[in-house]
Amino acid sequence: MAVGQTVLPVLLPVEGVCLGATSAGIKSPGRKDLVVISLDKGATCAGVFTQNKFCAAPVIIARQNMSETTPRLFVINTGNANAGTGKQGLSDARAVCSALAALHECQANEVLPFSTGVIGEIYPLETVKSGLPGTYQALNKNGWVDAANGILTTDTFAKGASKKISIDGHAVTVTGIAKGSGMIRPDMATMLAFIATDVAISKKLLDQCLQTSVAASFNRITVDGDTSTNDACILMATAKSNLPLIKEENEVYRKVCDAIAEVCEQLAQAIVRDGEGATKLITIDVFEGTSEQECKEVAYTIAHSPLVKTAFFAKDPNWGRILAAVGRADVENLDISAMSIFLNDVCIVSNGGRAPGYTEKSGQDVMDLDEITIRVNLGRGLYSARIWTCDLSYDYVRINAEYRS
Repeated sequence: MAVGQTVLPVLLPVEGVCLGATSAGIKSPGRKDLVVISLDKGATCAGVFTQNKFCAAPVIIARQNMSETTPRLFVINTGNANAGTGKQGLSDARAVCSALAALHECQANEVLPFSTGVIGEIYPLETVKSGLPGTYQALNKNGWVDAANGILTTDTFAKGASKKISIDGHAVTVTGIAKGSGMIRPDMATMLAFIATDVAISKKLLDQCLQTSVAASFNRITVDGDTSTNDACILMATAKSNLPLIKEENEVYRKVCDAIAEVCEQLAQAIVRDGEGATKLITIDVFEGTSEQECKEVAYTIAHSPLVKTAFFAKDPNWGRILAAVGRADVENLDISAMSIFLNDVCIVSNGGRAPGYTEKSGQDVMDLDEITIRVNLGRGLYSARIWTCDLSYDYVRINAEYRS
């Protein structure tokens, strides 16, 4: 089950990027489970990766290779995370890079590996290697949809977004795909994202743009509070647009970065909409705090409360659970009499207690909706934060209980 807007939009090709996807037999017979992405020479690339200390072998190798050179190829498999696999996992990740590099006649460190799936199982190296030639042959500029489907695990739909803008008469395209459904609280969950644009931009500014975009999108979502071992988000810039090189923080840079941020936000929201067993998309806005971190602390405390999440699944306007979550957030000297809490536009708490105008029916009317906003006014500062989460349903337990069966 997923919450609205689950149809894959038209994914515009980005000149200089080709994608191929095939079924290598890693996961289920006939299901696409191996993806290759190629970049033309002259591209720049930026990446952010999981902060989980037990990061997967492909994350270690991808970071290392990216620090040494500009990537030319990406290889992504589903069905096996290659995490918790020690030295053997690192050797296998390097071997996959070498095998793909041989097909492309480039250096092994110009290949970045990515994996998603079950943690702790030996990587199916020979299966992946045998699938590489066919996947490489499938590379084409219109391969975004196949690639979006080829990186899924427990996802119920493929996730992608595209945006085309005009800057000084030059067309600029941004297209991205992502996967993720459970084990989602990125700290850069199981989450992978690959985003490309055709602008020419300095490596420094591309890194900066990605950090800014991720901070406001992938790092503002949570399904279950679990940060995966394999998270990664890659931003590619191919320099194929006629727009002059962007090498300073000017208006052109801001317009390009805004478009990239919008694509990231759409992909991030799609992940939450597909939260394992999700029936509701919940936006949490906390404002008038003394710092952004304080607002985020309150928001995540609400989002990670099992009692709050199950109340939303039950469509139960049990607002006391939200109040209790706010009250136990790690915020010093919180003045509850100055706060107010809303469900959409319905005030449920003010002056330290139930809002005078609140009725059970008004709360129920909101809880019956598929998309709901919780707004918390801390009444003590100028900062704000927004995150997205979902409810917690029977299916979340079923999906994760049956994950390896």
